[in-house]
Amino acid sequence: MKNVGFIPGDILIPREELLPDFSVVACDQFTSEPEYWEEVETRTEGKPSACHMVFPEAYLDKVDFDGKIADINAAMDGYLKEEIFNNYPDSLIYVERTLKSGAVRKGVVGLLDLECYDYNKGSQSLVRATEGTVLERIPPRVKIRQNAALECPHIIILIDDAKKTVIEPMGADIPNLHKLYDFDLMMDGGNIKGYLLNREAYGHMSAALNKLGDKRAFNRRYKTTGREVLLYAVGDGNHSLATAKECWNKLKKKLSPEAAENHPARYALVELNNLHDPSLQFEAIHRAVFDVDTDGFVKELLAFAAKKPAKSKKNVSDEKTAETPIPAQKFTLVSKGKDKKVTIEAPKHTLTVGSVQTFLDAYVKKHGGKVDYIHGEGVVRRLSEEGAVGILLPAMKKSDLFKTVIVEGALPRKTFSMGEACEKRYYLECRKIK
Repeated sequence: MKNVGFIPGDILIPREELLPDFSVVACDQFTSEPEYWEEVETRTEGKPSACHMVFPEAYLDKVDFDGKIADINAAMDGYLKEEIFNNYPDSLIYVERTLKSGAVRKGVVGLLDLECYDYNKGSQSLVRATEGTVLERIPPRVKIRQNAALECPHIIILIDDAKKTVIEPMGADIPNLHKLYDFDLMMDGGNIKGYLLNREAYGHMSAALNKLGDKRAFNRRYKTTGREVLLYAVGDGNHSLATAKECWNKLKKKLSPEAAENHPARYALVELNNLHDPSLQFEAIHRAVFDVDTDGFVKELLAFAAKKPAKSKKNVSDEKTAETPIPAQKFTLVSKGKDKKVTIEAPKHTLTVGSVQTFLDAYVKKHGGKVDYIHGEGVVRRLSEEGAVGILLPAMKKSDLFKTVIVEGALPRKTFSMGEACEKRYYLECRKIK
C-alpha cells in the first residue's frame, strides 16, 4: 500500500502538573448521569481542563448550545495563549492505560488520514465505521468542531493483528523510550503512561501495517475473495471521526491541491489499539427508553418478539435457494424494577441488538419517546426504577467484528462497547487543526 493511513504528527500535551485535572473521560459517556459531569466540573473549576474543551452529551438538550460552543472555542484559544502545552513535533506516543480492573491496554497515538476513511454504508475504504452512523448526529458536532482551534480526541481505532506485530513491539522498547507522563486519571479512570516514539519506531510500525494490509493476505485471513482491505475499524468515537471527515470535506473544497495535501484538518488524532489486546473486552450497550407509556410500550415489544416466522408455499426452487433462518434471539426486559426474559421468535437481523433497534426506531417514530444507550447493567436497573424501560442485551464476540463488517457492512448503531464507561479513552493529547 502506498498510503498506510497512519502517520506521526505534531502533538500537544499539557504540562505535567496540569494533567490530573486536565484529562477527563469521553463526552459521550454517563449521558444519563449528569451528576457525574457535575462532579467533574466541580473538580476542574478554574483549572485548565479538557472538561472546558468538550460538550458532554449529558448537557446537549439542557444548556445554551451556541453559548457552550463559544465557551469551548474561548477555552481552546486561551490555553494556546497561556502556553499550557508542550509541543512534540512529528511524533507518535506509545500509551499504556491501566484500567481499574488492573488490565493494561496498549496503544499508539498518531494521525489517521481522513482521505482513507468513508463512513457511508457499503464503504470499501481502508478505514471504516463498525456501526451505523446516525447522520442527524453529525451537524451539531460539526458546529462544535468547525471553528475549534484544537482537537482533543477520544477516538480509538482497531487493527486485527493476531500476531501482534504493530503495537506490541513498541512496548518492548520502553527502557529506551522517553516517558512523557505517568499519572492517575480521575473518577475511576485508572492510570496512564505515555512514551515518545521516534521516526525509527514509526518505520517499524509502517512496515508492519503495510504487511497486515496486503490485499492477498487480507483475503486469505478472512476467507474472502477480491475484497478491498479493511485495515482500520472504528472502535470508539465513530461520530467524532465522521464529524472530522465532514469538516475536512467542506474545508478542502476551498483549498488548492497543494494546500490540501498537508493541511492539519486532513488528519484526525486517534489512538490505535489491537483487537487482540487481552484488556479489550466487548461489552453490550443496553437501552433505556424514556417518556413512553410503559404498559403500552411493553405490550408492543412483546408482540413484536412473539411474531412467528412467515409461512411460505414450498416448491423445489424454494428449497434450493432458501436462506438458513436466523435462530431465535433473547434479551431481558427491565420494567418497574422487574426482569422479564424475552425471546424474538423470528429475527430479521443477525444480531439481537439489530432486531431490538428495529423495533425501537419504529416505536419512537410512531409514538415518540427517547432512547438512551447505557454502559452497565446496574445503571439500566436504576433507571428502570425511576420510570424508564430497560433492555439488557447480550454482548457480541470481538472475534466476529472485522469479518462481520467486511462481509455485512457496518453493524447496527451502539452494538458494542469496549469496556465500561470509566474505561473509555480520556482526553489528553491535543493537536492544532487550524
